[in-house]
Amino acid sequence: MKPPRILPLIAALCCFGFATAQEAGEEPSLDRGSIESQFEYIYKSSGNYNAEGRRYEVVRAQELDKLRDNVLDSLKASRAEASGLNATIGSQKASIDDLNAKLEATTRQLSEVTGEKDSMSLFGASVSKATYNIVLWTIIVCLMLLLLLFVFRFRQSNVLTQEAKTKLADLEAEYEEHRRKSLEREQRISRQLQDEINKYKKSK
Repeated sequence: MKPPRILPLIAALCCFGFATAQEAGEEPSLDRGSIESQFEYIYKSSGNYNAEGRRYEVVRAQELDKLRDNVLDSLKASRAEASGLNATIGSQKASIDDLNAKLEATTRQLSEVTGEKDSMSLFGASVSKATYNIVLWTIIVCLMLLLLLFVFRFRQSNVLTQEAKTKLADLEAEYEEHRRKSLEREQRISRQLQDEINKYKKSK
């Protein structure tokens, strides 16, 4: 009889998720919650048996498949979020460049106009130098505030992007490690099964 699939080190992978689920007050499930809490659910819902002095965890194949799908969905969502953040950063960069160009043009215009004497023309109307300066400096201050706002948003988006990339890399590494260990365990079980078959054939 072929042994069922085994998830190696399932307890170690779920310890962190168990603490999180306890704090949130939610029961672990494969339909909601974090990947850690879903690993905890798998661990709790699995059976166990002892063979040759070793303890094995037995997991339902359909639950293992659903967990794999959830992990892949999480990876896809993280990639989509990172792509969206990169698009936002690109858009905000373009806005900042446009504001810088406008600010430079306004400053140059101010320098040219302040070289004139008493009366100055603003939007086709003649105004005093003091009024002209107040209007232009108000525009410059507003543009500077807008520039600072866009710079702040750009940096905030960059931080979120880096965090998303880090989480994605960690999740991918965790998934690869889990998959590698699962394959090693399945190979080990297959060898043990083959050894048992060989022993049985020899004893006949």
